[in-house]
Amino acid sequence: MLVQVRYNQQQKYVKVDDVDGQLDFIEFHKKVIERFCLPPEAKVVYKDATGTEVDEDIFNDLVSQGNVVLTVFPSDEFTDCSLSSPSEWSDSSFSSGASGSTVLLDEIPRKKSRVEGTISAVSAKKLIEAVLGTSSGGEEVLEEYHTSQTLKDSTRRKLVNIVVAHMIDKHGHLPTKAVREEYALGIVTLFPSLKDPYSKKGYEHFYDAASSTGYISWRLKTIQRKIRRESTPSNSLTGLPQGGGGPTSQRSVAAEEQLDGDACQEAISLLKHTADASLIFRKMRETFQHRQKLVNDSDKTLDILSIFPRFLDTKGLVNQDFILLFDDEVSTRLLQRWDPIFRCNVIKEAKQLTSTPELRQLLHSAESQQKSDEATTYDNEMASLLLLLHLLPPTPGGPKAPKISASDAVEKLVVFHKSCCSLEEHLQNQQNRQPYLLAVGRQKRNIDRFYISIDKRLIPCQANSSLGAFDELFKAHFVFSVSYDCALLNFYTFLQTTVYNIDMGKMRLSPRVRDIRARLLSQEVLLTPQI
Repeated sequence: MLVQVRYNQQQKYVKVDDVDGQLDFIEFHKKVIERFCLPPEAKVVYKDATGTEVDEDIFNDLVSQGNVVLTVFPSDEFTDCSLSSPSEWSDSSFSSGASGSTVLLDEIPRKKSRVEGTISAVSAKKLIEAVLGTSSGGEEVLEEYHTSQTLKDSTRRKLVNIVVAHMIDKHGHLPTKAVREEYALGIVTLFPSLKDPYSKKGYEHFYDAASSTGYISWRLKTIQRKIRRESTPSNSLTGLPQGGGGPTSQRSVAAEEQLDGDACQEAISLLKHTADASLIFRKMRETFQHRQKLVNDSDKTLDILSIFPRFLDTKGLVNQDFILLFDDEVSTRLLQRWDPIFRCNVIKEAKQLTSTPELRQLLHSAESQQKSDEATTYDNEMASLLLLLHLLPPTPGGPKAPKISASDAVEKLVVFHKSCCSLEEHLQNQQNRQPYLLAVGRQKRNIDRFYISIDKRLIPCQANSSLGAFDELFKAHFVFSVSYDCALLNFYTFLQTTVYNIDMGKMRLSPRVRDIRARLLSQEVLLTPQI
């Protein structure tokens, strides 16, 4: 692309390579320096026609629109008073004959800006406090937090709308990263319970500079789409890659006494015929690394449950493989932490959601210390897990996977099956492709046994409780290297990172996951080792 650039009384074209729809800002800047024989160390700031600063983050989006005028302000170290003033040429208009945009270089020195990364938390807090104090609806936000020490979803949205409106008013529709970070820092400093204790800066769910995501970025993009009156595809959270972590990530494990070659094949053959439980567990341990190679080999379409059928009739093998994959301490985290740390806070947050008959029923069951008398209600353990799903509902998965409600997503997590009905018939009719929990009993309140349903096969759960069975369901994703169901991505990712502390810092988290994590942990500090 050719970008038209004017410096003083000179006007030249600067060619910038377009690689996969992206313009290299650094390359553009270097060529501007070369074309106009500016000092190599010259520091300049680009601004649009409204005087709003344009940095590397939004340079590509702005210039690609065409017919855009940018002004470049040099720093104090590079100033030539003999140059003409901006009044001599600021009203000039230029036509772009090539496929590009017009850029103007202004020789007015600018004030030194704050160095990115040194934003003061105190000044950022005062900024947000002042914005809310002078904006319509701001006092309501402050009052709600003062009363409850947290914000409802509707109030948090109001907060973001107020903050972004002020940001646009002061910095234009394309504020820099530093500006966005300042506002995000101010929010979590003014409202400490909204800070995410597990993220690097604590405010990434409001603005994450690395990925340009977060509530602030999304609100800005929504406003920009409305202004341009054209549909711009947004990043779908359900399509986000799981980064370097997740159940399908290959891990280096060092299990002891592992078999290979002919010895491994002999053990696999023996496993299919022996009925000795202790021998089954020992041989499954000794073939663990071989099994992990099979489940992580995308080039082979191997049916792991046919090669190792003892998963289908021997309880506890999923737990054993998960412990070999991680360790005992990681394996017990959900069972140890759910009741004392998460359950009560999940119930508290769920009460802030829009009330529905199903939600009220789940809340009643989750708060009950005894089994509910209602046949259509799960016990308090399962009910509290399903409340977490309502706090982390499914996100749109694209045209072929439209958004579904949290109530609909429940069927992707747990399915109730009456014990008097045929299991085989259920398996033949089931549509779920990802693992789910099959709860078998006469009534939901009284489950006799649990199974993990995967590939139309049933793996019996070792646990008889809802929480223990779900623990095994979660572990099955890692043991068999199976990705999460798109509708349950936020739900599972929260549990993986926040409860089990697996792949902390590797997973790409949605702002909603970070937001709920901040709320649930606002009163708790979990000092646990990270994996």
